[in-house]
Amino acid sequence: MKAWLTSLAFLFLLITPGLQAQVKLAYFSSEAIIKQLPEAQDAQKQLDKLVEQWQSELTRMQDEWKKKFEAYEKRKLIMTDQRRAEAEKELRELDQAIVTFRNQKFGQNGELFQKQSELMKPIQDRIFNALQSVAKDEGYDFIFDKSGDILLMYTNPKYDVTEKVLAKMAVPTTGTSQTK
Repeated sequence: MKAWLTSLAFLFLLITPGLQAQVKLAYFSSEAIIKQLPEAQDAQKQLDKLVEQWQSELTRMQDEWKKKFEAYEKRKLIMTDQRRAEAEKELRELDQAIVTFRNQKFGQNGELFQKQSELMKPIQDRIFNALQSVAKDEGYDFIFDKSGDILLMYTNPKYDVTEKVLAKMAVPTTGTSQTK
């Protein structure tokens, strides 16, 4: 809905008489910039390493639960009611520990989300500062990120300022800012 309203507002600006000559628009690709930033690649490697560690721990926990469940299934008919209840309680607690671990690490506000925010904030700030500088230097009124939620059905490459933003950031370009 938000993207639709933003697109509608963008379209309104384009077709409103008298504004066409006054408004200067451009777009860039944050995705292309991030792919070319060494610090973004380093941040991604750190995140991948954390995910690998957490996934390994999660797999270990799930394997432990599976072994205990299989042992329980084999012996449940010969267990006393008390021992069966204890084993079932232990399985529920292990299952809950797995769910809790998964949520703590990979949940909506989990450690992965927090670490990603922590590592990417300086990179996003650097991109934003360079983008603001390009906008002021070039006199743009609006610059859209075509990597985000705004759907652009057509973009004229002459308005793509991705390379200029990279240049402001002193990042060597590969000339491949056309990601979408």
